This record gives sequence, C-alpha cells and structure tokens, in this order.
Amino acid sequence: MEIPVIENIYDYNKEHAQENRRIFRDNKIMTVNLLSSPGAGKTSLIAETIKNLKDKKIGVIEGDISSTHDAEKLKEYTEEIVQINTGGTCHLNASMIYNALKKIDLKAIDILFIENVGNLICPVGFDLGEDHKILISSVSEGDDKPVKYPKGFAVSSLILLNKIDLYDYFEFNHQFFVGSVKKLNPLAEIIELSCKNHKGINLWLDWLDKKRISG
Repeated sequence: MEIPVIENIYDYNKEHAQENRRIFRDNKIMTVNLLSSPGAGKTSLIAETIKNLKDKKIGVIEGDISSTHDAEKLKEYTEEIVQINTGGTCHLNASMIYNALKKIDLKAIDILFIENVGNLICPVGFDLGEDHKILISSVSEGDDKPVKYPKGFAVSSLILLNKIDLYDYFEFNHQFFVGSVKKLNPLAEIIELSCKNHKGINLWLDWLDKKRISG
C-alpha cells in the first residue's frame, strides 16, 4: 500500500517566494521584511522612514494576527497599504504576500515594507521573496534576545537596536548584545537608533539608500 505524502509547506512557500521576487524585480521595488518581537517598534520605524524619505514612494504590507490598528496608524503616511490578518497564524508566508500584492499599485512604489507578525520564531523560516530581512530589537526588551532567539539574528542582513533613548532606564549590556550578534552573524550591520529622539535615523536612511543604489 502506498503511503500518501503531503506536500512540504516550505516547497509550496518557495514557489510563491520566487514569483514574488520576480514581481519585485520587474517593478524595481526594494522589499524589506521586518522581524521583531511585539512592541519593538516596527510600526514607528516605518512611519519615521516614510516621513523622512519624501522623495521615495513607500508601500506597506501590515501583518497581524487580528485588527487593523497598526495599518490605521500608517495610512496617514501612505495610500499603498494592505492589512493581512492571519487569524492565529504566527507568521506571514509568501502566498499571503502574493495575494496582497494584487491590491497594491506596484508602479507607484519604490520601497515595500512587510511588517511581519510580532514573533522572533515562526516568521524567520519563511522566505517572502524579500531583498532583505531586517531584525529590530529594542533596549526595553533586554540584551539577551540574540542568545534566546539566535536564528532571526543569524539570517538578517541588518540588526536595528531601537529605543536607545531608554538606555538610562534599563540594565542593558551593550557589549554583550553586540558580541552575541557578531558571534551569530559576523557580517550583519548593527544600527542603533531611536524613533522618539531621532538619533541614528539618518544612518538607517543612508543604509536604505545604499541598498537601493546597489540593487
């Protein structure tokens, strides 16, 4: 008797990721997949980025288990925004992104931000067709996130340490954090910033600009 084999979910995701990548390439869109724990500051970072990059058209795919709360905040800054409610799934997948792209005017954007579900485990393993995975960690979360959730730090091309305005209020071992990141991912850049006092924002904007130019 033959045993039925269910198709591997990662193979199915890979096909859609490749199609998404083709769509982004054909439309000359740089795509960023933002990973973080809940509350690390993904939405605030996107808002600050849009406000500062006035010469670029930015679209957003907003991922949450439920609600449109973050999307409502961002629609003040961009018309090209789509909400994906996963209904309990702890990550976005490439098929979700493929369907969301049908609701965005791709000719009208230069950069697409995908704000993934707040989670440093599930979203990490799913390729969405993005150009860059970027992980946001915050001072208020503590300095141990790289050792507790290593894979996200290992696969990201940039680590953003957010909420540096809170250094005086939390016991955050900066040397331990940076050292832990570098052990996992020696090539990863680390940018420290604050969306509240705007320190480091220019470094982040410069990084985006360089990546767009280099393709």
